[in-house]
Amino acid sequence: MASKELTAAIEAAQAAAEVIRSFYRRNPRVRIKPDDSPVTEADVAAEEVIKSTLARHFPGYGFYGEETGQHAMGAESIWLVDPIDGTKSFVREAPFFSTQIGLMRAGELVVGVSSAPAYEEFAWAEKGEGAFLNKERVRVSEVAQLRQAFVSTGNMKSLTLAPRWERFGELVRNVARIRGYGDFAHYHLLARGSLDVVIETDIVIYDIAALTVIVQEAGGTFTDLEGAPVGLGIKSVLATNGPLHAAVRACL
Repeated sequence: MASKELTAAIEAAQAAAEVIRSFYRRNPRVRIKPDDSPVTEADVAAEEVIKSTLARHFPGYGFYGEETGQHAMGAESIWLVDPIDGTKSFVREAPFFSTQIGLMRAGELVVGVSSAPAYEEFAWAEKGEGAFLNKERVRVSEVAQLRQAFVSTGNMKSLTLAPRWERFGELVRNVARIRGYGDFAHYHLLARGSLDVVIETDIVIYDIAALTVIVQEAGGTFTDLEGAPVGLGIKSVLATNGPLHAAVRACL
């Protein structure tokens, strides 16, 4: 049975999906934030409905959202929210965007909901309870050899500026397939066993908090590129089916 927290996160994601659908492909107002990333009226409205829904159920929890920032971060339990992860895709009317709602308790991620309304995928997981995608339980692949691995990448700018770029090239030459699905899509594919490795840089915790829980509960391994566990300051991702994790880290 789903916990009250998972139930509230699902409710909040579904409410946000209704808001997002009302703006999608209808030329929402866009402004550019100081970091040069776009934000639309849909981002703000979706985060407002998520925040109010979660606060109604759990008024004492902290909240860290992309649009409204950090609140009560000293609380034991903190919601980590990106109302539209993939705003650039949303603005360009491509379906590769999602709502991400994660819950961190005492520094550990315990609940994750990933809702992609235009792509018609809805994933969720809770610590110890498995991962689900469109109501079906999912599991990562059992691929154990790099030469058989399907790898997906995203947000590669930082990786290209470092010496690691040459090592990444070596990795590419030794795997079966390299793609760049990006955003929620490659994590959903990883969780259901359709690919084996995800590599990303230039991310923020609310981008991947929910997806961390989903991948881990599907049997996968989720760290940063240095092998450190996911925390509030995470900036890169190495997510794998598990058997491939050490081999990919060694390559990079």
